[in-house]
Amino acid sequence: MPEQTAQTAQISQTGSGKTPVDFWFDPLCPWAWMTSRWVLEVEKLRDIEVRWHIMSLAVLNEPKLDELPEEYRELLSTKAWAPVRVVTAAWQKHGADVLGPLYTALGTRFHNGGEGPTKEAIAAALDEVGLPASLLDYADQEDFEFDAELRASHKEGIEKVGQDVGTPVIAVPGADGEQIAFFGPVVTPAPKGEDAAKLWDGTLLVASVPGFYEIKRSRTAGPDFSNL
Repeated sequence: MPEQTAQTAQISQTGSGKTPVDFWFDPLCPWAWMTSRWVLEVEKLRDIEVRWHIMSLAVLNEPKLDELPEEYRELLSTKAWAPVRVVTAAWQKHGADVLGPLYTALGTRFHNGGEGPTKEAIAAALDEVGLPASLLDYADQEDFEFDAELRASHKEGIEKVGQDVGTPVIAVPGADGEQIAFFGPVVTPAPKGEDAAKLWDGTLLVASVPGFYEIKRSRTAGPDFSNL
């Protein structure tokens, strides 16, 4: 199958002539889920095409596990690996086109449905999108068959945006057509309609400004899934 790096090499336009938006996600992250629902809303309103890629909170935090709160370390060790391994295996065995539908099926259960990243939720998501149940076998595969591909995809996204970020990472065309990557936007609830389009237009606007790096404020609310 074509390398995913080749998929991201075409920056200015996709094969359909639409503006590409490359989106790196970990299915465990509720904030990435919110952003992903926003960008799919934008896909209805602007001439864009979302291209999905894997990143991993577990991989991201490997170098600094000793610095993390115990509760978060436990989350990473017990819950973070299974979903991202299954999604990576699905991508490697069935192609990149399965990433978007599988992410939607997983996230709807994990986040909207409140099931969390359970084996039952992963199995139901695989069944929903017509993928073989045998992919669930990769969830606990410590010597993961596609670990190199997972880490390469993760590295590709992180190298575009820098180390001091989390998930999601999005990459959009800048002023000269080159890719500009950001962490986020982090938003809750996911905007709908014209509000979603305005946020997208603003994202392209800041991406067009040479030297723009960051706007940030403290979060005062958790993820709100009520309108998804």
